[in-house]
Amino acid sequence: MNLGITPALLALLQAGGGGGSLLPQFVFQFGLIFLIIWFLIIRPQQRQRKQHEEALRNLKRGERIVTTGGIVGDVIHIRESSKDGKSAPAMDDEITIKSGESRLIVERGRIAKIMIQTTPATNA
Repeated sequence: MNLGITPALLALLQAGGGGGSLLPQFVFQFGLIFLIIWFLIIRPQQRQRKQHEEALRNLKRGERIVTTGGIVGDVIHIRESSKDGKSAPAMDDEITIKSGESRLIVERGRIAKIMIQTTPATNA
């Protein structure tokens, strides 16, 4: 009498693999997927965000910037807030920019990109 048991099914049944042995394998696979996502997506984004914040903290007069709203301008004044009597760059500092004939005040944290440094060229 043939019950339709194939050799592969027979080997699976003989291995004694009940339903409980699959749980550690699933946990391992999800952990592996999380590590791959961490190294390919999350970690590079964190590094890029830290580099952007460092560039904003080192912002100087004369640099050309683009705000998150798309306004392009040159930094003409930086008003840093003081904390405990010390002047330290913060993301809510006021930055005055000149765009065309207009002057605008934006927060340091609202600057999307620092394009170029526009220092005057010296003629030799």
